[in-house]
This record gives sequence, structure tokens and C-alpha cells, in this order.
Amino acid sequence: MGERKQIRIALGGDAMLGRGVAAQLATTGPDGLVSGEVRDYLSGADLAVLNLECCISERGRPWEGAGKRFHFRAPPAAAAALAGLGVSCVTLANNHALDFGYAALSDTCERLAQAGIAAAGAGADVTQARAPALVEAGGLRVAVVSVTDQAPAWAAGPGEPGVAFADFGGGIPHWLTGEVAGLASEADVVLVMPHWGPNLASSPLPYLRSAARALVGAGATLVAGHSAHLFHGVSGNVLFDLGDFIDDYPVDPALRNDLSLLFLVTLDAAGPVRVEAVPLKLEYARTGIATGADRDWIRGRLAAACTPFGTRVADSGGRFVLTAA
Repeated sequence: MGERKQIRIALGGDAMLGRGVAAQLATTGPDGLVSGEVRDYLSGADLAVLNLECCISERGRPWEGAGKRFHFRAPPAAAAALAGLGVSCVTLANNHALDFGYAALSDTCERLAQAGIAAAGAGADVTQARAPALVEAGGLRVAVVSVTDQAPAWAAGPGEPGVAFADFGGGIPHWLTGEVAGLASEADVVLVMPHWGPNLASSPLPYLRSAARALVGAGATLVAGHSAHLFHGVSGNVLFDLGDFIDDYPVDPALRNDLSLLFLVTLDAAGPVRVEAVPLKLEYARTGIATGADRDWIRGRLAAACTPFGTRVADSGGRFVLTAA
């Protein structure tokens, strides 16, 4: 038997391209959003995926739902900017997809399609919202599933636009395990990217650990979560939280949400073969490689986050390599 085909996927967390990031894009173009090294990591992967934590539109009004404090909207140029950086796919199931309403969500899907970027997690009805993004990468068929346990008011329904909502608090929904199992029999790789858990949580809550196990048991090749704005530990083929990728958010001096990771996962149809993490420093509206004391802080935090899962962290060429103990 021949060797299994392998692909490398670059996985970044929340990408917020509105407000200050939109101003940066207007001033410098896409090259001003990330450093050359970060761009090379994205464009050098067979597939690069981010969570798009905003809409891309010039239409709509801020959503006025209870407790809604922040509204993120990127300009139309943001879609082409993502494509220019090497982003192949984005996830949309999160608590900012409808910040400016249904028309802006429709524009987002249209702009991404025009830029050649696949998307999953939101749509004109529940069928579209739950549908995976199907992409070819390195000769393998990859299905990207996007769901969120946030913003239940935005849950898509029959004939109702919105996001793919999954309440993990009471156990994983049957429709989701069924969807993953069905895709596992059709695609070579099933990548599940849930936007789950509370903001600024330093580790995954027990119910999310259970949900991750259920997703893997259903057939997910890799689970890569986001939402906390902080990176979490890695357990086998589960990356519990990717942290943030680019934004203009205030920095918590203790939690250091300005320090993050870009994960590079080499995998085949059986699962991850090698997991690496690139240390990132998120400046205001620009992301580069973390160095010096920032890099050391990230390494220590990653090692501590991985210890409960029996995962070791080693250094390799400026990146971190994660392996089972």
C-alpha cells in the first residue's frame, strides 16, 4: 500500500476586520494587516482557515438585541484582502455574523464567494447554515463544519436566515453528530470549527471537553475551536481554542489576549501527523511573529495549558511542536 496523502492546514482564530482594522486596510492595503512571515505561513499551507468575526458589507444597521454591545462590520475590500493573504476558507457561525442584520450577512456570503473564499456556518436558512464548506486541498477532499453555541436568537431555521446554532450545554445535538458522521464517510478530512464557550476563559470548560470527544467519536478528523480570545491546550486531534488572529481589542495585562498562535497541522485521513504552533503578537490592527519575552510567555502558557492533556511542547525553528507525552 502507498503512503497516505498528507496536507498542511493553517488555522487561525478570530479575525475581526472592522473598526481599526478596516482603517488600517484602507490606509495600507492587505499587506499592512500581517507581517510577511505570517502571510507566508498562510499562503504556504494547502488550506488556510480563519473565523471571520464580523460581517463584510456596507449595508445594515447595528443589531439592537439585549446585551449586544459590540458591532463589527468590515468594508467590501476585506474579502479580497483575505484572499490576498492566502485565506482559503472562513467560518461564520459566531456571535458577530449578524451584527448588522440579515442583509449584511447576505453581502458577506456574496463577497466571500466573489473572492474565491469558501465559507460555512451561516446562510439564508438552516440547511444552508449547517452545510459544510467543501474544498479540495493537496489532493484531499476537506469538509469544514462551522457551528456556534452563542447568539441563540440568530439560529437559522426553516426559511429563516442565521447561523448554525448548537447548544453544547445539554450534550451535543444529534443533528451535528449525524452531520459529522455522514461527512466522514464522504470526505477525506472533516474539520469541525466550533465557536464555543465564554470569552476570556483560560481553559475549556468540562462540557466543551465532552463535546469535543463526541465530535471526534462521530468522525471529526480535527476539532479546532475559538471564542475565548485566548488560546487553550491541545489534546490529540482537538485544538480547544485558537485564540485571536487579528483585531483592535483592548489588551488584558494579565491574560495577554494580544499573544496568540497560528496552528499548522499536517494531517491525513486518519488524523493529525504533526501539530505546530507559530507564536503571534497582535498589535493594534496588525499581526506579526512574537519574539523575545512575548514568545517566552506564549511558550510557558501553552505548556501549562497542554499539561492536563498529556501534551508536550518542544521548540523547532521558531515554532512550537506539540506531541503526546
